[in-house]
Order: sequence, then C-alpha cells, then structure tokens
Amino acid sequence: MAEYKEIITKAVVAKGRKMTLSNHTINPPHYPSSILGCWIINHKYEARKVDNNVEVCGSFDINVWYSHHDNTKTSVVTEKVDYKDIVKLKYRDPNCLDDKMVTARALQQPNCVEAEVSKKGNKIVVKVEREFLVEVIGETKVCVAIYHDKCSCDDDEWEDELDDKEFEEIDPDFLMALEEE
Repeated sequence: MAEYKEIITKAVVAKGRKMTLSNHTINPPHYPSSILGCWIINHKYEARKVDNNVEVCGSFDINVWYSHHDNTKTSVVTEKVDYKDIVKLKYRDPNCLDDKMVTARALQQPNCVEAEVSKKGNKIVVKVEREFLVEVIGETKVCVAIYHDKCSCDDDEWEDELDDKEFEEIDPDFLMALEEE
C-alpha cells in the first residue's frame, strides 16, 4: 500500500493563444503608383498577466517600397507600429498558489499579408498577421505516491567506476600533449 505526499512545484497552470489580423495605413510623402514590396522588421514584445488575461505589448517597423510619379521613381517609407493584444487564458489549475510568471512566444511573427494603394490613391494600406502562444507558470500542488520498498529504478545499479577495458583506453600522456601545444 502506498503512502501519499503533496509536493508544491511550478507548472503551467494556464494557456492562451491568439491570432490577430490588423490593418495599418501609411502616409507616404508621394502619391504611390504601385507597391513593389513590403516587409516587417524589428519586432519586440513583452507580456504580463492582467486579471485572467495576458497582455502582449509590442512594436514593429513596416517598410514599404513603392513607386511614384507614374512609376518613374521609387522610395521606401518606414512606419513604427505599436500594438497591444489581449490573450484570454484557459486555466488547467484554478487553485494555483501563485501565477505571476508569464511566457509569450510568437508562433507567427508579424508578417505582411497584403499591401495596396488606398482607393483615394494617396495612402498605403498594409494588412499584418501575428499569432502568440502564452503560458502562465504558477505554484501548484501535486500528489505523489511514496513506496518504501525498493523500486525497480534503484540508483544502486548506476556506478561511476571504470571497467578494465575503459581503464586501458585512458591515455596517460594526454595532459602532457596539451602542454606541448
């Protein structure tokens, strides 16, 4: 018959995941004729727990390469975008003791899905997607069975001694060879 003990340990007590599609309007200095390329760089973010959600706050730069003056010239316009995503949590352990530690991982870095010239022809509209997975790590109790009899995974089988073959393979001049180099 087993005896039971409660152990307090850190574990993932809640998780959440969120995909976001957002539109950003960029005002270039020249009326754009066409979009030649769009890319997103310098993504930075941090996460914190707020009530039963995780707030992911971050920023990234949108770079748009476009033509203007009836496709006779090109330019690149850059705009920094700040965002705040609220990720709802699903709790596995509603009775956790402490749930202040949060990790966030971008499953999909901010990525340009589409960039086009606005209908009025004076702005650029960029559609961006991003996705986050967040985990809350907290202290929780687990119950384990204690067996006082020997277990099949007893540590007595693990020894740090060398057998004869391993001992013969040791090079006694190893340290001397290192000093000569």
